[in-house]
Amino acid sequence: MPPTHIAILGGGLTGLSAAFHLARRFPSTPITLLEKEHRFGGWVRSERVEVADGQRRRESMVLEAGPRTLRPRSMAVLELIHLLDLTPALLTVPLTAPAARTRFLHLPPRPGLVPLPSSPLSLPSSPLAPLLLSALLREPFRAANRPDGVEDESVDAFLSRRFGRELARVMGSALVHGIYAADSRVLSVRAAFPALWDAETQGRGSVVLGMLRRKQGEGEQETYETGEVEETMKGVSVYTFIEGMETLVHALLGALRQRENVRLVSGERATALSLDPISKSITITTPTHTLHPSHLVSALPLPALAALLPHDPSLRLPHLTANPSASVTVVNLVFPQRVHPDGFGYLVPRSSGEEEVKGGGEGRVLGTVFDSCVGGVQDRVLGDDTGERFTKVTMMLRAPSRSSSPSHSPSTQSLLRTLTTHLSPSPSPLPQPLLVRTHAQTECIPTPTVGHLARMVELREVLGKEPWGGRVEVVGAGVGGVSVGDCVAAGRAVGRAW
Repeated sequence: MPPTHIAILGGGLTGLSAAFHLARRFPSTPITLLEKEHRFGGWVRSERVEVADGQRRRESMVLEAGPRTLRPRSMAVLELIHLLDLTPALLTVPLTAPAARTRFLHLPPRPGLVPLPSSPLSLPSSPLAPLLLSALLREPFRAANRPDGVEDESVDAFLSRRFGRELARVMGSALVHGIYAADSRVLSVRAAFPALWDAETQGRGSVVLGMLRRKQGEGEQETYETGEVEETMKGVSVYTFIEGMETLVHALLGALRQRENVRLVSGERATALSLDPISKSITITTPTHTLHPSHLVSALPLPALAALLPHDPSLRLPHLTANPSASVTVVNLVFPQRVHPDGFGYLVPRSSGEEEVKGGGEGRVLGTVFDSCVGGVQDRVLGDDTGERFTKVTMMLRAPSRSSSPSHSPSTQSLLRTLTTHLSPSPSPLPQPLLVRTHAQTECIPTPTVGHLARMVELREVLGKEPWGGRVEVVGAGVGGVSVGDCVAAGRAVGRAW
C-alpha cells in the first residue's frame, strides 16, 4: 500500500535528500521532517566572515566547519545541482590546478612535507618511490593469501597482506585519517573501500591485476537527471560553491518549502518511536507532538535511533550500536600572508611504532587543507588594497569521544608550533593568525568496523519483515558511506519499494 504520511527523522543531508526525492515521487503524500537542532544540514556548515589585519587590508572569506569540497563522481549530487539550478553557484578546481596535482604527507617524526606522486610518470622520482614502487611491483607476484572463510577485514590487515606493513601504515592510515578520522586497524575494508576487495577477487588474489582487468562502467547503471552539469564537470578535480557547501543545504530547503505536502520542523527532538504489534501503527513522540505516519525514514545516527526504540525485544533492531564514531576538532586559521606551498593540503599517517588505540590520540593532527588553493575564489578583497592576499587553512585533529573525559581545545600557540613543524624542514615561526575558529564535532563520522556490511544486511532483513513490514527505512552515514555523495544517494534511494 502506498504511503499516506511519511515521517523523516534527521535533517542532515541524508534526510533533506530523502525529503526532496520522496516529495517528487509522492507529490500528494504529506511528508514531515523532524530535526532536533534549530538549523538543518547536520555537519555541513559554511560561514562568511570579514577578516582585517589592522593595516587597512580586509577580505571577505568563506570558512567551512564540515565538508568543503566534492569530487564529480557522485551522480546523485550532480543531479541535485541540475534540479536545484545550482550551476551558477559552482566553483570548480580543474585537474591541471596545483590543488589537484599536488598533495602532501607529513611523515613524523621528520619535519616538513613530502609530495605524493601526481601521476605514474612522477612516481620514480618521488621521495616515496622506494616504498610505493616496491609494494606495487611486488603485489602481482604475491601468492593469493586471503584466508579461507574470511568475508571482511580491516583496511590495515588487507593492505598489509597484499602490499606490506609499511605501505599499510603510511598510505593506508593517512587515507583513513583523511576520510574517516579513524584507525585503519579497525575500519572495514569492504565497507570503506569495496573496490579494493573486489579487485582482489577479480584479480584472483592480486589487487593490481584486478584493477587492470576491471571494465569501465561495471555495475548497475542508473539514470540521473543531470542536464548540462556532467559537461560542466569535465576536466574538474574537485568543486564547491561560491558561498560554501551549505549552499546545497539552503537550496534543498528552498525547494522543500515550496512544496505544499512537505512540513519542515526544526528544534523538535523525537523522544520515542513505537509500533503497535496488532494495528502496525507507527508512533513518533516529541515534546510537543505525536505523529502516526504510515511510513518512516530514519536518517539519525544509529545509536540515536536505538535510544528511541521501546524495550520490547520484538521491536528492537540489531546492530545499531555496533560501530563507534570519530570526533574531530576542526580549526580554521587565516594568516596575513602565504604560509604553505601550492597544493591541496597534507595528511598525517600513523607514526612508526605508534600504538594507536580506539578512542586514543586526542589532539593529534590528522591533516590540513590549504583552503586558499582549493576554494580561494570564494574570498574577495574589500576596498582598494592590491597587496598580498590572506591565506586560510583548516586543520583537523582527533578529538575526544563523548564518553571520554573532557579536554580543552588546543591553544593557538600549540597549533602554530605543530603547523610550523609540519610545513617546513627548517622551522621558522609562522605569523600570528588574524582569525581562529574552532569547531568541536563530536562523534561526527561513523566508523564501520569489520563485518559492517553483513550487519547492515541483517538490519535490512529485520526491517523488511513483520512487524515493521518494509515501512521503515534506516539510512545515513552510519549505514552506507560517509561522504556527501553517499548521503545524498542514500536519501535519493529511499522508498522505492513503497
